[in-house]
Amino acid sequence: MLYLSRRVDFSATHVYNVAAWSSEKNESIFGRCNNRNGHGHDYKLEVMVKGRLNWESGIVVNTTDIKNIVNDFIKKELDGKFLNREHPYFMKNVPTSENMVDYIWAFLKNKFEGCELHRIRLFENHYLSAIRESDSLTCLTRKYHFCAAHRLHSDQLSTEENIDLFGKCNNPHGHGHNYYLDVTVKGKPHPETGMIINLTELDTIVERVVLNKFDHKHLNLDTAEFANLNPTAEAVAMVIYNMLAPHLPGLHKIGLWETEKNYFEYCGQDDDE
Repeated sequence: MLYLSRRVDFSATHVYNVAAWSSEKNESIFGRCNNRNGHGHDYKLEVMVKGRLNWESGIVVNTTDIKNIVNDFIKKELDGKFLNREHPYFMKNVPTSENMVDYIWAFLKNKFEGCELHRIRLFENHYLSAIRESDSLTCLTRKYHFCAAHRLHSDQLSTEENIDLFGKCNNPHGHGHNYYLDVTVKGKPHPETGMIINLTELDTIVERVVLNKFDHKHLNLDTAEFANLNPTAEAVAMVIYNMLAPHLPGLHKIGLWETEKNYFEYCGQDDDE
């Protein structure tokens, strides 16, 4: 099976508001997103399809066809619109990223010939995106940032083995990174709010459980989690997952960017083999 991806950009305005609620409740649940005049985003939509190679043409499907189908849909329904006021579906459903990605999926899933829609991902901004795949619940990913130092060193290895394995990262004084943390939760958007989880609640949990412990710290020296565990990025991703899991029942996976080139992901023990 081959997978092809196409990205389309568009802009739109929306407001988070439930008409049946009081102004006070809307503001309490949605915060600044409840501004009645709306706010906007430059969205990025990634559409991935899958199919088998046509040995005569050497392609799965003409990517121009994918582009035209997606562009026509975006132009007609979403681009340049105030979604709550101009789109029938979002007049009744809060246009959260979760609701939007579900709506886009439902529209596009049977529109392609010679291939099958595999995944769509909608970026509301650099720090928030939603994903929908076939036979899967919707996922919401929130990105966070923290700065930390660490030293890669294992007490189970000799000095020479540590230097050979970790090189300059074995510097006794340590070294540092600007870590970017992707926290992904999975579930069904709430029928009223359109959210899998309230972002304010998610932010509070991640800040309290993870960021307050790790940000501007030396992981080996300042944290209990790595007092006896080598703080490789793999270990950091796993530890953060286990820290958050009791507080986030819908936690799906943790992604950790140690650098722009190094990315690590952990999905919990259910995925371990």
